[in-house]
Amino acid sequence: QVQLVESGGGSVQAGASLRLSCLASGRTFSYYAMAWFRQAPGKEREFVATITTTGAATSYTNSVKGRFTISRDNAQKTVYLQMNMLRPEDTAVYYCAAGGYSSSIRNYASWGQGTQVTVSS
Repeated sequence: QVQLVESGGGSVQAGASLRLSCLASGRTFSYYAMAWFRQAPGKEREFVATITTTGAATSYTNSVKGRFTISRDNAQKTVYLQMNMLRPEDTAVYYCAAGGYSSSIRNYASWGQGTQVTVSS
């Protein structure tokens, strides 16, 4: 398993941008697909985006397509989530996860502690 630490969250106004980072420790970062999930207050954790081990393929939930971009740098052991045109409904704690290339929580065994994103209207 890998250990994951997210950063880059904050409070912004609608329409702004943020870039989240997730730094992994351990030698096997490049073995894992990576993903971002989010959890709003009172709601279940939901899939946001995932990226394959090499970065060759990505997948997004419909509500963020065209606004968010997931990317990774295997040399830096870091996965990113560039979030543009943020909306109040994007407000949540964002978690990165390492596992298989999937939108299902069950396919991810390693999780970070989360970083808060708050978008005001």
